Amino acid sequence: MNTHTIQPATVQESETLCARLRAFNRRAVGEFEFAPVALAVRGTQDELLGGFLGEVYLGWLAIDVLWVDAALRGSGLGSALLRQAEARAVALGAEAAYLDTFEWQAEAFYRRHGYAAFGQLDDFPRGFRRVFMRKTALATVLA
Repeated sequence: MNTHTIQPATVQESETLCARLRAFNRRAVGEFEFAPVALAVRGTQDELLGGFLGEVYLGWLAIDVLWVDAALRGSGLGSALLRQAEARAVALGAEAAYLDTFEWQAEAFYRRHGYAAFGQLDDFPRGFRRVFMRKTALATVLA
């Protein structure tokens, strides 16, 4: 007889699940923290023109978002954001960085900045690739 059910998790249950997984991970690798790296670019009218969101943990910078307004792409703003985020990450103990991007987004941009693909998912979404990239030795690259 089946004595359990599977159902949608509440917000509290989701938080508990994450806490339990973190506790399990700490038994394997010891204590570790997540340090956010968040940058925003504002224009003269205080409008949001770009930004970066990521976090440092276990010696890696996880890049979640790097966005630049379409009118400013190609201006060097994205490169400046990435360099500043990487420098902050190194100061927080990161030795490497990783991200994923879709082929229509920023694969070439990241390649120009020393990132290399280490995997991909084809047809994600159908007809496109999702590319996983990394950059190692951040501190020596920034020196």
